[in-house]
Amino acid sequence: MVHEKNTPGNQVSRRSFLKDGALAAAGFMIVPRHVLGGKGFIAPSDRLRVAGIGVGGKGESDLEEIAKGPSDIAYLCDVDTRRAANSVKRFPKAKFYKDFREMLDKEHKNIDAVTVSTPDHQHAVAAMAAMQLGKHVYVQKPLTHDIYEARMLTEAAKKYKVVTQMGNQGSSGEGVRLLREWYDAGTIGDVHTVYCYTDRPVWPQGIPWSDMKAPVPPELDWDLWLGTAPYKDYIDKLVPFNWRGWWDYGTGALGDMGCHIIEPPFRILGLGSPKSVECSVGSVYVDEFKRGYFPESCPPSSHVILKFEDHKGKEVTLHWMDGGIQPERPEELGSNEVMGDGGNGAIFVGTKGKMMCGTYGRDPKLLPTSRTEQVKVPQKYARVPEGHYVQWVNAAIAGYNSDKNKAISSPFSIAGPLTEALLMANLSIRSFDIRKEENGKTSYPGRYVKLLWDNKNMKVTNFDEANQFVKRTYRQGWSLGV
Repeated sequence: MVHEKNTPGNQVSRRSFLKDGALAAAGFMIVPRHVLGGKGFIAPSDRLRVAGIGVGGKGESDLEEIAKGPSDIAYLCDVDTRRAANSVKRFPKAKFYKDFREMLDKEHKNIDAVTVSTPDHQHAVAAMAAMQLGKHVYVQKPLTHDIYEARMLTEAAKKYKVVTQMGNQGSSGEGVRLLREWYDAGTIGDVHTVYCYTDRPVWPQGIPWSDMKAPVPPELDWDLWLGTAPYKDYIDKLVPFNWRGWWDYGTGALGDMGCHIIEPPFRILGLGSPKSVECSVGSVYVDEFKRGYFPESCPPSSHVILKFEDHKGKEVTLHWMDGGIQPERPEELGSNEVMGDGGNGAIFVGTKGKMMCGTYGRDPKLLPTSRTEQVKVPQKYARVPEGHYVQWVNAAIAGYNSDKNKAISSPFSIAGPLTEALLMANLSIRSFDIRKEENGKTSYPGRYVKLLWDNKNMKVTNFDEANQFVKRTYRQGWSLGV
């Protein structure tokens, strides 16, 4: 668990907290809900006390949605007071912190659950710190930045018996349930190929890191924002949005949209760990026949092919395309009909037919689209009328062993393996850009290679250089604590 801050004069440490007898005793006397939770359990309070980590932008809207349930937003934490301003105004009774480690050390006994809506590179350390204190967690997508982190959070949720949910709200939607009911009824036969595509990135990618150092805004704690990432000087236009295109902080188009678009086939077909992954990526040329080399930045576009086995043991090929690249329009789709939602979507190709949907599994359709109204199948899966956020709130109040938690849409037991699959695709993309210089010659050994994956040991078996991207080395002062 991360509790060491490397800022002089403000050392916050879990170890020092445990050495404090009075606080340790107080913490011992607080019995977490997850210990008491179970069928028939009546919580000591019918409201969930929530702390938000990262409360601007998406974090702001997350808290707005969570507040619609039986919850109290008790604490706010953000490294940038500019971004936090709206949430501070919306929840004036909530105490504000800049460092989540300090907040958890000082306030853990008054917190039931934590939301994490930071940049990707901070998801795992914040979520793990909360779970190790017995707090239920809601973590924005993608669950983590690295494959190793996803595996560790999945295991931690079970170990600490906390209620978890990833922020891929489409998993609570009508669309994915209807698609699944069509598939289970044999409407399109066995799916053997899936195409997933997005118009992302909608931020700069495939560019060099700026060499123009800029002054750090006074409202931003830059050292805390960097967190686990290597230290770099602050540059303009990285915060609050464009960090997504840099490998130190973000996970590119796959991280941004993959959890929304790949989740339907992942759940419907019962996919797990990929057996193999290969890719091609778009190029940026800086001169005649001179391809730009910007390994710190995600590429402008990519096409990734992942091989899975479905729940029946049959092979499924999943294509991921980003940067506006799209698959061929199905022949059953009219020439003027919208494919997916236009810029994004998923197409399922089965032995007896096809179906498609947009982002979040929305607007599901059988192909040809006239079949959508003609085909009727029984409702098999319960809907989530309260929505993704309030579902988590209610399950957290009910407790880990409750029926409400068993029915939750995107627990880490599902979200973790889904995130690992997405990050396997990114591992292939990053391997494509590995460059070696030997005897004055340049080579790219990771290009045009199909990576074979050993899921149990979390490693690529046929190209060892790719394994450097499975697990990052954190900056000094930061640890996952496992």
